[in-house]
Amino acid sequence: MKYLLLTLIFSLTACGNSSGETVTLPEIANAEPVEAPTQNGLKKAYFASGCFWCVEAVFESVVGVKEAIAGYSGGHTENPTYEESNTGRTGHAEAVEVIYDPEIIDFETLTDVYFGSMDPTQKNGQGPDIGSQYRSIIFYQNAQQKKIIEQKLKELAEQYKKAIAVEVLPFQKFWKAEDYHQNYKKYNPNDPYIRNVSVPRMNRFKNKFPQLLKENQPD
Repeated sequence: MKYLLLTLIFSLTACGNSSGETVTLPEIANAEPVEAPTQNGLKKAYFASGCFWCVEAVFESVVGVKEAIAGYSGGHTENPTYEESNTGRTGHAEAVEVIYDPEIIDFETLTDVYFGSMDPTQKNGQGPDIGSQYRSIIFYQNAQQKKIIEQKLKELAEQYKKAIAVEVLPFQKFWKAEDYHQNYKKYNPNDPYIRNVSVPRMNRFKNKFPQLLKENQPD
C-alpha cells in the first residue's frame, strides 16, 4: 500500500502524462527549414528529448549557452498550451530553444550534448515520460546542420544494438511554454520529479561531459 501511494504521488508530480503514437505530419517532415536569425552575435538551436524541464537544465549547464527556454515545437497547432500538448494531438513535442555563443560552442558540440544526455533508442519518450509529446527530435535549420546530424546518427547507430528513435525535422517554429515551466529545476529543487528524474539525468550528463560544464570553467 505504501509503494502504491508513493507511486501515485510521484505520477501526479511528474512532467506530464502519457499519450499516443508519434504524430509528425508528412508536410512538416518535408517542409523547408526555417533559420532563426542571429541576434547580438548569438545563435539558436532547437532540441526535444523527453521532459523539457530536464533538457533545459542540461543545456543551461553548458559553457557557451546563454539561455535555454522551454517550449513546444515540431507540431501543427498554433499557440499550443501545456494542457493541449499533453493530449498528444497537437503534434508538438516538449522542446528547448538553446541560445548560444558560436564563438564559444558550435552546433556540432551542442548535438553531442543532446545525444549524450538521453537514450536515443527510446521511442516516444525519455525515462518515465512516455507519449508523443516526449518524443526525441533534433531540428535542423540548414543543410550544414542536417549533414552534422546525419553523421552523428550514423555514428550512434554503430554504438547501439537497438534502432535509433530520434526524429530529424526541419525547424519551423518554436512556441515558448508558460512562465512556470521556465527554469523549473532551478526554482523547484524539492519537486519529487526533479529529485528523482531531472537530477539523476543531469548527474549522468555531468559525468560524461565535465569539460563542457560552466561550473568547471576557470574564473
